[in-house]
Amino acid sequence: MAKKSFNELTEREILALAIQLEEEDSRVYGDFAEGLRETYPATAETFDEMQAEESRHRQRLIDIFRQRFGEHIPLIRRQDVKGFLERRPVWLVRPLGIQAVRKQVEIMETETLRFYQRALERTSDASTRKLLGDLAEVERQHSNFAEALDEQQKTSGARAEEERASRRMFMLQVIQPGLAGLMDGSVSTLAPIFAAAFATHKSWDAFLVGLAASVGAGISMAFAEALSDDGSLTGRGRPIIRGSVTGLMTAAGGLGHTLPFLISSFHVAFFVAVLVVAVELAVISYVRHRYMDTPLLSSALQVIVGGTLVFIVGIWIGGQG
Repeated sequence: MAKKSFNELTEREILALAIQLEEEDSRVYGDFAEGLRETYPATAETFDEMQAEESRHRQRLIDIFRQRFGEHIPLIRRQDVKGFLERRPVWLVRPLGIQAVRKQVEIMETETLRFYQRALERTSDASTRKLLGDLAEVERQHSNFAEALDEQQKTSGARAEEERASRRMFMLQVIQPGLAGLMDGSVSTLAPIFAAAFATHKSWDAFLVGLAASVGAGISMAFAEALSDDGSLTGRGRPIIRGSVTGLMTAAGGLGHTLPFLISSFHVAFFVAVLVVAVELAVISYVRHRYMDTPLLSSALQVIVGGTLVFIVGIWIGGQG
């Protein structure tokens, strides 16, 4: 569809476009507030206030449009006029990142400010020029506010609370399910892989068993995690995110000591796989210590003892073949 140049717009069309822009900005701020309310309540309240202010701007524009041009307001949208940036629908962006939202606010307000500045150049009516000038000044304040929002949040203490909430959400959605998947994938696949390796003494056979065990465990853990909790009561976030993280980390945990068996020499492959297992267990111990507040020595003992027992069981069973 052909777009119209801004310089071709009449004053009537400029006012109609301004009304549509204010309505869109108001709804975007409402979406921001809704998307941030659970994790960033202080920032969500700020966006509620900005939404209300944009609604008041829209009403003032509608009032002056009616005085000058009557009741019918043509539907002229940003995508109908050249020069506007494309905006990705907010409802498609989940979860909302606070820094990304703040940056988007700066872009929105700067763009709207430039629109009013250009609209002033194309408008001759005194009352309309006064309103557009007032709105341009408000948008300039909004733009400055968006730039200072981060500092204000720090000063008020809201930013610290939001960062703690963000860390909690990261822990619940990524670290915990990822750690559970990595532990399951790394430990549970040890027995079948090394059992197959010792039973056949063939690297390729061990690789196929490890691949099947890793991928299968990843799929199983992904569905188990996603279906275990929808997050509505526990606050653990979206099931699809947790399930995906768990499944991928489970598969990665198993594939880590499966890939060495692509080496044709069985003894070399076995030696490399054992080294990989040692690294995996060390990583798991560190992650538990770093994010779960588990003493490093205690974490290492728990993980290494468990992994070693499974490893021994796999070799013992494989040796019976």
